[in-house]
Amino acid sequence: MKAIVQDAYGSPSRLRLRDIELPAVQDDEVLVRVRAASVHPDVWHVVTGRPYVLRIMGAGLRRPKNPVPGTDMAGVVESAGPHATRFRPGDEVFGETLRSMQWKNGGAYAEYVAVHQDNLAPKPANVSFEQAACVPTAGLITLLNLPPGPLGNVLVNGAAGGVGGCALQIAKARGATVTGVEHTAKLDLVRKLGADYVIDYTQEDFTRRGERYDLIFDVPGNRPFAECRRALAPGGTYILIGHDHYGAEGRRVLGSLPRFVGLMTQSMFRPELPKPTRPVPDRKESMAVLAELLESGALTPIVDRAFPLAETADALRYLTEGTARGRIVVTP
Repeated sequence: MKAIVQDAYGSPSRLRLRDIELPAVQDDEVLVRVRAASVHPDVWHVVTGRPYVLRIMGAGLRRPKNPVPGTDMAGVVESAGPHATRFRPGDEVFGETLRSMQWKNGGAYAEYVAVHQDNLAPKPANVSFEQAACVPTAGLITLLNLPPGPLGNVLVNGAAGGVGGCALQIAKARGATVTGVEHTAKLDLVRKLGADYVIDYTQEDFTRRGERYDLIFDVPGNRPFAECRRALAPGGTYILIGHDHYGAEGRRVLGSLPRFVGLMTQSMFRPELPKPTRPVPDRKESMAVLAELLESGALTPIVDRAFPLAETADALRYLTEGTARGRIVVTP
């Protein structure tokens, strides 16, 4: 099969399209013929190997353990291992190829990929392969971080991105009133995603408007928590997803990790911050929830551009430019 291969950490320009062997399929896995795979920031981090701490969190110390990047895909089941009974050849599926939250390559930028059956869900007929491929990582991050119960008045900072767009739409599906914060050029996209209100961060600081929110879902983390607290309603919650803007905002070795450690420490005495001991949702159940949201139309990804698999490096460069009006995918 043809696949994008990464021999070493560094610039995406070093990625090459090569012929390699089909992946081995374990007993509880299925072989999926990839129809689309999404491009998102976590892939950039693993391709570049930055921050360096990610290399000891599963990717590989000196070079990637798995040479084929990509984690999110949608496609058609080609075959199944003897214990993989949930899907049959011909089924259309989507999912994340990694079994855990580790930072490493997942093999999705290829014509075929082997995936554990519980990482997959049936692709609803009303969405394209390109749309479905955009959902797994962003959707799972959103479901992991959104608090249970009524959400009330929600602000999503970075509402046009992958995680931000999922958070906006899932919060709306749960009955929230959502304000989206974005750059001027992306406000129309935020409205299209369903935001009730929008804020242009180039013109206005949401922490100084006087509006109070029950939940601040902060994807870029471009305001300190001390400032964001001003915009929280009594009993409100602050969620930081974090984005170091492709190395521009984080340290080369540890990236944004010290900030997260600081917030986890503060969570012991700050009720606005979630406790790090909250349970992790079951992957199979979470994928089923995302499939239901897609099928109902509550979650509708907007794809900006699809690149051929051979142009994966260009797709990653386009991602880092920050100008995309929607998600980016590659198609074998």
